[in-house]
Amino acid sequence: MTSSTRKLIPLYTSKGDVEAFLVYPYIYNRTGDWIGFITPQREIYSVLGYHVGTLTDDKRIIGKRATNTFKPRLNPPPSPGKVYPPATVPLAPMMRELTHSQIDVLLDYPERLHTLDSGEFREDMD
Repeated sequence: MTSSTRKLIPLYTSKGDVEAFLVYPYIYNRTGDWIGFITPQREIYSVLGYHVGTLTDDKRIIGKRATNTFKPRLNPPPSPGKVYPPATVPLAPMMRELTHSQIDVLLDYPERLHTLDSGEFREDMD
C-alpha cells in the first residue's frame, strides 16, 4: 500500500488546530510535504533524524522544555512522496493540560519539524 492510499491521521496543536498529518511512519505538514517520522515507540524524529518529541494519545507532539539527555540521531526512512491532505478534518479531541516541563512542538517549536530543504541542522552546500 502506498502512502497516498493509507489513512491520513491529523496531528493537532494544543489550540485544536491541525498542523500535521501522520501516515505511518511518515509525518507531513499541512501542504503534504514530509517533515518527520515516528518510531513504533511513538517517538517523533525530524527528516534529518533528530529527536523532536513523543506522540500523545490525544494526537499531539509533546517534547520536554529542558533536558540534559539527548536521544541518538536515527537514520531516517527513505524519502516518501508528497501526500494531499483532505479539505476537511475531524475536530480535535479533548486534550489534557500540559505540565510546565512539557511543550507542544507543533505550536511552540514548529521549526523542529521542517522539510528536507530547510532547517538549521541541514548540510551546508559547498
